[in-house]
Amino acid sequence: MEQFNVFGLDPFLVLGLVTMGSGAVGWLLGPFLGNAVFGMVHRRVGLQIAEKEKDFYRRIKKHRVDPSGGSSANPVPDYYGEKIGSVEGYRNWMKDQRAFNKRRQNFL
Repeated sequence: MEQFNVFGLDPFLVLGLVTMGSGAVGWLLGPFLGNAVFGMVHRRVGLQIAEKEKDFYRRIKKHRVDPSGGSSANPVPDYYGEKIGSVEGYRNWMKDQRAFNKRRQNFL
């Protein structure tokens, strides 16, 4: 029985490369296509979501600590608010910001 080669490579190797390539393309294009489809399906709420995000980021800018006061004994807590995933997370973030400012004032 004659073995069939693709581009001179073993068929199982080609299948593995095609699978990994398809996964990489999906990983790169998925967020772009997902956001486009979500935007088309939910047009009415798109502006509301954008406004709420702007308001949220304004609050983050307003309440975050000054990073120049950080040290190894008092590190700056989550400056950009990247770990906030819920209202409870936001409250904990605010609590951490206040605690940092309090410690900074006590040590100065």
